[in-house]
Amino acid sequence: MFKGILINKTDDKYSVALQDINEDVLPEGDVDIDVMFSTLNYKDGLAITGKSPVVRRFPMVPGIDLVGTVSQSSAAKFSVGDVVLLNGFGVGETHCGGLAQKARLKSEWLINLPKGMSPQNAMAIGTAGYTAMLCVIALEKAGVKPESGEVLVTGANGGVGSFAISILSKLGYTVVASTGRLNESDYLSKLGASEVIDRKTLSEPGKPMVRERWAGAVDSVGSHTLANICASTKYGGTVAACGLAQGMDFPGSVAPFILRGVTLKGIDSVMRPLEDRVEAWERLAAILTPEDFADISTYIGLEDVIETAGKLLNGSVRGRVVVDVNKS
Repeated sequence: MFKGILINKTDDKYSVALQDINEDVLPEGDVDIDVMFSTLNYKDGLAITGKSPVVRRFPMVPGIDLVGTVSQSSAAKFSVGDVVLLNGFGVGETHCGGLAQKARLKSEWLINLPKGMSPQNAMAIGTAGYTAMLCVIALEKAGVKPESGEVLVTGANGGVGSFAISILSKLGYTVVASTGRLNESDYLSKLGASEVIDRKTLSEPGKPMVRERWAGAVDSVGSHTLANICASTKYGGTVAACGLAQGMDFPGSVAPFILRGVTLKGIDSVMRPLEDRVEAWERLAAILTPEDFADISTYIGLEDVIETAGKLLNGSVRGRVVVDVNKS
């Protein structure tokens, strides 16, 4: 038995609780892991609260991220004692995830913890920071350089937004942060934002094209916000889209794409090939320092997960939530 968050559904009754879990609940896999840390992402919040049908198999341990030590392995690439990292691959949705003290996973989903990175900092980064890095890499590969002009980051107070600002600013980009919480402007400026704007300037229905401003953008919001970003992106600019906090619709026009050559690059972090994951995590290890996590991260134990999940969806959680699954 081990402690963890377990989601169940019987008929139409959806339940979630911190409880002792029998190892029989764990699905098939060739690597057993003693989990050290997990996280709370937006998707985890949806799963735990039941506000969206994220979970597709019951019972389910949520948690799309984890870092831990291999306790048993039948895979040649991992040995007992290795510290490994997991993001995505449907874990926490169709396969039991990281918000528990033990996990059983497939070896092809795992990578080794990057050298020089602590387990705590790996989960402070988590899927949010890893996704932010994938977005930045997409902008770089599309030719968006620091000298190209301003780069917009939406959902700036969230995990993806916070890390996108930090990473871009460290790479020399001029970053503009869009947020609904202007009282957090000092936090965003400390991360590296040169300007903070109210999300209302982007979140309402807009015109097909407006004055060019952004050389690139990292958007975790979607809907009207994404459409307005594309409408105001410079000729040849690129927008990396990775989220749908405002909605999954795209009420926009083809005008920016065919008249300004704007590129809309979709960023999937869930099923990303391992080579892309390794590249992103190695870049994160090289760019970020331990000092970068002080203002971004909040640490909780398993007993605080359910309450914090609700706060996360209400928009009252800043940055990243790291869960110490062994905290007593």
